[in-house]
Amino acid sequence: MTQILIAGAIAVAVSILLTPVLIRVFSRQGFGQEIRVEGPQSHQTKRGTPSMGGVAILIALWAGYFGAHIVGVFTHDGNGPTASGLLVLGLATALGGVGFLDDFIKIRKHRNLGLNKTAKSIGQFLAAILFGVLVLGFRNDSGYTPASPHLSYVRDIDAISMVSVTFVVFCWLVVAAWSNAVNLTDGLDGLATMPVIIAALTFGVIAYLVGNVKFAEYLGVHYVAGAGTLAIFCWALIGAGLGFLWFNAPPAAVFMGDTGSLALGGALGAIAVATHHEVVRSEE
Repeated sequence: MTQILIAGAIAVAVSILLTPVLIRVFSRQGFGQEIRVEGPQSHQTKRGTPSMGGVAILIALWAGYFGAHIVGVFTHDGNGPTASGLLVLGLATALGGVGFLDDFIKIRKHRNLGLNKTAKSIGQFLAAILFGVLVLGFRNDSGYTPASPHLSYVRDIDAISMVSVTFVVFCWLVVAAWSNAVNLTDGLDGLATMPVIIAALTFGVIAYLVGNVKFAEYLGVHYVAGAGTLAIFCWALIGAGLGFLWFNAPPAAVFMGDTGSLALGGALGAIAVATHHEVVRSEE
């Protein structure tokens, strides 16, 4: 629990201190948002607002996640990073890279469209497929892989087994759905940031409960070895989002851009996979 709070505190501090610095840098470089000419007239006033604020979110996320683990190791009050957390963080960063390239093209070419649909989809596909392969190959300290080719729903007895190839494709669909959902939501000041924070809070509770044998048994849900560390990741994400929201709330001084929306959406999808909660139903 201490590591969870430390992750959130470090992330919110880094995000709230770093974001205004990036706003000044992006403003000087002319890294401003382009607005569709066919959009509402009220939106045209937002032209030139610094974009790519997702860079601050990603840096804060890294700082919060690793900072909490470093403190935990030195104080003997926690363990180091696990495969689950590192793979989720890696996917978020990879998708953030795809989004950054998309944002950079928009800025350099002074247009609202960056990467075309095919290029962006290929980037998401490659990142998600690699994550799907690794999440079935690497093991946490418990000896179990972060993901399972079983859709466990509530308990493993209800599992529907899939071959690894099918699972990797399914993993891609989950990650693509989440990343595109947040990307499409990010259209107004603060519109995507707060829902992501709420979703991360929910996943943080899920990760903490299914990653604890006693809680999982008491609640009648399936136990997922190594999932508890994702609660730390979720709180780092919450902290990063809250710090950024201070500058993204109406009237927004910065936008997260595709750098942030693809990364955050992909992170939520990856957490769903690593907590075995891609599909959930209530027990009859």
